Order: sequence, then structure tokens, then C-alpha cells
Amino acid sequence: MYNITIIAGARPNFMKIAPIIHAINKAKNKGNNLDYRLVHTGQHYDKNMSGSFFEQLQIPEPHVNLECSGGTQAEQTAAIMIAFEKELMANPADLVLVVGDVTSTMACALVAQKLHTKVAHVEGGIRSNDWTMPEEINRLVTDSITNYFFTTSETANNTLKQNGVKDEAIFYVGNTMIDTLLKQRPNFKAPNVWNELNLKEKEYIVMTLHRPANVDEESQLKAMIDEIIAHTENVPLIFPVHPRTAKILERLNISHSRLHFIAPLSYLEFNYLVERAKAVITDSGGITEEASILRVPCMTLRDNTERPETITLGTNELVGTNPKNIKPYLNKLFTGNWKKGTDIPLWDGKTAGRIVKVLIDK
Repeated sequence: MYNITIIAGARPNFMKIAPIIHAINKAKNKGNNLDYRLVHTGQHYDKNMSGSFFEQLQIPEPHVNLECSGGTQAEQTAAIMIAFEKELMANPADLVLVVGDVTSTMACALVAQKLHTKVAHVEGGIRSNDWTMPEEINRLVTDSITNYFFTTSETANNTLKQNGVKDEAIFYVGNTMIDTLLKQRPNFKAPNVWNELNLKEKEYIVMTLHRPANVDEESQLKAMIDEIIAHTENVPLIFPVHPRTAKILERLNISHSRLHFIAPLSYLEFNYLVERAKAVITDSGGITEEASILRVPCMTLRDNTERPETITLGTNELVGTNPKNIKPYLNKLFTGNWKKGTDIPLWDGKTAGRIVKVLIDK
């Protein structure tokens, strides 16, 4: 039996591993000698990740939760490494599969290699080239000790090759996040705010901001929101707010009749809003991917992106972090001149099947 330990540390990781688990189960049922153990490091405590979260997305409950939440970057990395070392020694694997770029990704890859266990990285080769982002450090370290790279784009392939990774270690498979999006699209459901505000398709904008560069600097956050309000004509702005950002907004006392702060939404509710929005304004990488596949105009309030294909092929534009940059993009949106976006190669809902085929052939 070929045993795979799959690591998830935060809510988006579960969106990425769900289709892989479904594909492993399918392969098992066809008589393939493949099994998995799902390890949740507990890195992000998320009250929305209850039993219903796993049920909704048809994700099996983790076999174990290491409960390593909180602490500084170093404390959390150390806690995950100590707990995962015990876990992997008690339940040895042939391969440890990590996804994305959270602290758990890097910490578990390090532990696996030191215990002489091979590592596969789903979303290998992605780069923002911004070393102030903890995620970028996680990507660099993980990719430097990975055996098998499952990539989402040609850009990622080229980055890995430039870093000396051999062709035979790179598997260009697509994006498992999109597998989940396409599978769950028929299940999207309207959040309460849809009826409460009597929202109409393509007549509102969804906002999300969470990166420290945007939300920790109060004057920056205020300037951005003021600029967005000033140039969005009369459409409602729906802003699901993370608790961390909520505290800062409270201090700033920002309010406007069109600006609606709401509690964080479930995956199915949030994407219901995104799919029907006139546009999305965000600083999240994952949301730019989903918006591009749903063909919804997307503005990224960052100076860099690790997902350039959402710009070259998708509906995303990199606006930057200067609030004054926002106006021309909103003008383009409201005059109907936003780009339409095209298909992104291999972002077709079949990525997990390609990953599992590689694992069976290993």
C-alpha cells in the first residue's frame, strides 16, 4: 500500500485537498494500492470550520488535528514541527503532500524530509518575489526541499526550471482550487444579505481586505475605502470583514450608506455573491483565481501577485496599493470596458485526477 499523508493548515487548504481526496478514493475503489491520512495542523482556528463545513464541501473530517494555532511565526512553525514529527513517526508515510503556502506547508515539508519521507508540493513554483510576505518565504523553503512539484501554470514551471529543478520532477496539472469551485458551483447559496439588501445581479461590488500592508496602516485603509466609495457611483459595496480588520474599522469610524460590513461568509455563500457581482476588489490571491474562472472583473490592491495568469488570461488587474490608482480602474469598469478573460489552461476541474494518476505511477 502506498500511503500518503496530506497536510492542511487553513481553510483554503481544505478547498485544495478535497478534490485530491475524492480522486484517491476513486482510484482506491478501482483497486489501486493507494491510501491517505489527512492531518489538520490546526494552524488557523476558524469557527466556520465546523462539521457542516466538511459536510458542505464533501471533505472527510481530518484523521487528526494537531491544534497548533496562535503564537508568533517562529512559535507556530516550531509547534507544528514538534507535533507533526510525533504524528509522522507514529503513522509513517511513503509521501507527505503539502498544498499552498501557509506555515504548515513549510513546517511539515521540513519534518518529512528529516524523517526521510518524500514531499510533493501542490502549487509548487508560485512566486510573488515579495519577501515581506510570510507566504513567499514558505514557498521558497518548501520548494527547495520538494521532490515532486504539481504546478498550476507555465510561469510556475519556468520558475522551478530556472531554480534548477529537473523536468521529471515537475508535473503541470492545473489548479485543484478550481476543481472545488466548479464542483460546488451548482451548490452556491444566497447569504442573508442578498435578500436583506435586495441585491441585484451585477449591481453591487464585493470587497475583501486582510493583508497587513492594507489594513494595519489606518490612514492607508481609510484612504482606500474613501477612494472606492467616491468612484463606485450608486452601487452597494458588500464587505465581509475579518475580526482583525473589524477592530481597525471600528477605530476609524468609517460609515457610508452604500458600504455594508458583514460577518465572514461560508465558501458557498461567498462565491454566490462573487459570481453575481459587478466586480470584486480584494487583496487575496485565491479570490482572484475564483473571480477569473467565474469571469467577474477583479481588482487586486497589491503591488505584486503570485498568480500572473489571472491577469494575462483572467479578469484580474493589479491595481497596486496606492489609493490614487483605484479611480482609473473603476472608471474602466463603469464604462463597460473591462476585459472579458479567457480560459486558463488546465483550470478545468480535472486537476486532482491528474495528480492522483502521477501518484499511482510513482
